[in-house]
Amino acid sequence: MTCDRVKYIPTIKRIPDELWDEIRLILLPEKLKDTIGRPAVSFRKVLDGILYVFWNVLRTGCQWKMLPKEYGSGSTCHRQFQQWTGCTVFERLWPRLLKAYDDVVVGIQWNWQSLDSAFVKSPLGGND
Repeated sequence: MTCDRVKYIPTIKRIPDELWDEIRLILLPEKLKDTIGRPAVSFRKVLDGILYVFWNVLRTGCQWKMLPKEYGSGSTCHRQFQQWTGCTVFERLWPRLLKAYDDVVVGIQWNWQSLDSAFVKSPLGGND
C-alpha cells in the first residue's frame, strides 16, 4: 500500500520585488528614519510579517507574538495591520494582486467558480 504525500509548499519569506513595486503605490508614506521615537520598521518588512502570520495561522495557528524577529515585533506588525485594515489598504490591494496572479503567475480560471458554506444550529437555541 502506498501513501500519497501532500506536496509541501514553502512559506514565502519575502514579497517578490515586482509585486512590492505594485503594493507600495497603495501605502501611505513611511516614517522618516531621522525622527524621534522608536526606529521605523520598513513597510515591506511589516507586510512580510503580516503575510507570515496569516500563512502560518492557516497551518499551525501562529500568533502575532510568535512572529520571528526578522519581521520586526509582532505588536508592530499587528498595529500596522489594524491601521491598514481601517484605511482599506487590503481592499484596494486585492484587485491588484488578483490581476498580477492572473497575468504573471498561473492565471485564474474565471469561467469556473465554487462556493462552499454551512449552516449549523446554535447549541443553545436562539431565534430561527
